[in-house]
Order: sequence, then C-alpha cells, then structure tokens
Amino acid sequence: MARISRGSSSTLVALLLAALVLPTNALYFYMHGGQPKCFFEELPKDTLVVGHYSVEQYSAQTRAFAPDHTVGLTITVDETFDNDHRIVSQKGDAIGRFTFSAADSGEHKICFQPTNWVAHNGWLVGGEEVGGIRLTLDLAIGETSQIESTDKGKILDIVGKVKDLNGRLQDIKREQVFQREREAEFRDQSEATNAKIVRFTLVQLVVLGVTCAWQLSHLRSFFIKQKLT
Repeated sequence: MARISRGSSSTLVALLLAALVLPTNALYFYMHGGQPKCFFEELPKDTLVVGHYSVEQYSAQTRAFAPDHTVGLTITVDETFDNDHRIVSQKGDAIGRFTFSAADSGEHKICFQPTNWVAHNGWLVGGEEVGGIRLTLDLAIGETSQIESTDKGKILDIVGKVKDLNGRLQDIKREQVFQREREAEFRDQSEATNAKIVRFTLVQLVVLGVTCAWQLSHLRSFFIKQKLT
C-alpha cells in the first residue's frame, strides 16, 4: 500500500479543512497505477466523519474525465496510534458515501483505492503526471458540518414519510374494522329475516293443512248425505 509523505498529507489536510469551511468547493486528486491514496487526520474521540465521493475515469478518445459506473472504490480507515487497527473497510460504487466515528482520539489514516479501472498513459499537467482516475471528495468532520445537517434533513424527511404511511395504515385498519362491523350487522339482519320467513312459511303450511283437512271432512260428510238421500 502506498503512503504519501507527511508534507503532502499536511497539504491535503489543509485543503480538506478549506473544503469544510467552503463546502461548495470539493477536493479532487488524481490516482494512477491502481495505487491507493492516503492521508492522515487527527480526530478527537467520538468525532463523526462523513464523506461523499465520485470516481471519474480518463477517456483517451475525448481526453477528458467522465463518470464510469464500472469503476469502484475501496475505502479503508486505520488507527495509526493503535498498530494500524482497521476500523473501516468498505467497497463502494463509482459514486457513494462513507461514515465512521473515531472510537479514540489520535491519528487516523484514510485511504482510497480504485477497482476495476482501465489503465491509460498519463500526461503532465503543471509538471505533475496525471493518472487515469480522478477522485472528487467532499469530507465533513464533526456533527455540525453542512453535510451532516443535510443527511439529518434527509433522515427527518424519511421519518416524516414513514409517519405518514403509518397514519394511512391506521386509516385503512379503521376502515376495515368499520366494514367488518357493517358486515356483521348485515349478517345479523339477514339471519333474522330468514328466521321470520321460515316461521311464516311454517304458519302457512299449518293453515293450509288445517284447511285441507276441513275441506276433506266437509266433502266426506256431503257425499255421505248424498248417498242416504
């Protein structure tokens, strides 16, 4: 793993601090040869670090950098004061974010290494060779940073949407309870009506039976009288 010098890391840290003061200006640097790029940061205990990044690959046809979603990025964070104890090892896409909290106060080494990239010949810009990968990094340190505030705003927005969905779910449950109550009431009315119809039918059958019996008795008496006469 490549390690940048203390002097260059101090310059990079200064640029990062400037990026925090002016969060609209993102820091970017070039990477070539697939070598990792590392810098060091002194972090107090329980300090939150939030980083947003994007990886662009150089195109030999257009001679310009452009997003390439086939390229990934590996992010590692080591505690140099604790025998390079690794606290973060994350593989991400070409565009993404990472977060971590400092468990203890001390110097932390943050490294970035591209994956699945295609090598191209470098060229000189201001006397410095520029490689095939350009990494844009927006790093925020501390909970009062603008990025963290934005993330909290997104979380609050998601929480609001979840509460709205829960409210709609409760409305649906109340509607289901109301429909079940109406169904039970309608079923009770139907059963009561069917019982009345059954009773009325039985009464009709009894009346018809009595009527038929009376008519048969009357006809029998009539025929008997007719024979006697």
